[in-house]
Amino acid sequence: MKLEGKTALVTGASRGIGAAIARALAKEGASVAVNYHQSEAKALEVVEQIRAAGGRAISVRADARSPLELEAMAGRVKAELGPIGIAVLNASIGFPVTAFLDYPWEAFESKVGGELAAAFHGCRAVVPQMLELKEGSIVAISSSLARSPGWGFCAHSAAKAGLEGFVRALSLELGPMGIRVNAVAPGLTLTDGTAFVPGEMKKAAAEHAPLRRNAVPEDVAEAVLGILGAGFVTGVTVPVNGGAAVL
Repeated sequence: MKLEGKTALVTGASRGIGAAIARALAKEGASVAVNYHQSEAKALEVVEQIRAAGGRAISVRADARSPLELEAMAGRVKAELGPIGIAVLNASIGFPVTAFLDYPWEAFESKVGGELAAAFHGCRAVVPQMLELKEGSIVAISSSLARSPGWGFCAHSAAKAGLEGFVRALSLELGPMGIRVNAVAPGLTLTDGTAFVPGEMKKAAAEHAPLRRNAVPEDVAEAVLGILGAGFVTGVTVPVNGGAAVL
């Protein structure tokens, strides 16, 4: 129960990696706010799973790109669970997997701008509460594609590379205030969001990794917990890809 007495907000937590992180934080004793945008029923499922295991959680709706909705959400979380000391920025913006020469600028702009807006406004909403606590930890969910791009993922790679740059800049500014900012960069992770990836591609990714398998959401959640427990670590991106990053 390393996080007992702390309040955590996880954006995009109704399913997949976000849901696994929410459950893991609650298991360690944190009170967890499960953010969702459209998937209310799935968010409520996560909340019920946490409560059934003896944890404390609420679901909160907000578009992670909207500063007004994020500020309102942060206020509600503080009122119901206490000041936010942990924020996991997991909300992701959808994008088409398309060759660059066929990529619509509007889709590229929506992905990159939306991803960075979610991080920027998300931090602006929670940092004031962390300043009240005189401590805090922000973990952004990036992707291995930020540094090892793949065909058709130009917008995703650009968005996540920008996110990692934002994390480094914020760690410099907020460190003196007791707030750590880090990122986790999963490789191919088996979720409903990657169901479209062909089986042969998943198999190839597993064979390329020294641990010889694809990641599951719980692998990413464990990495987030590790960062939260490493009190002298800030400004870094931790790869979660079974060792593929060393090859």
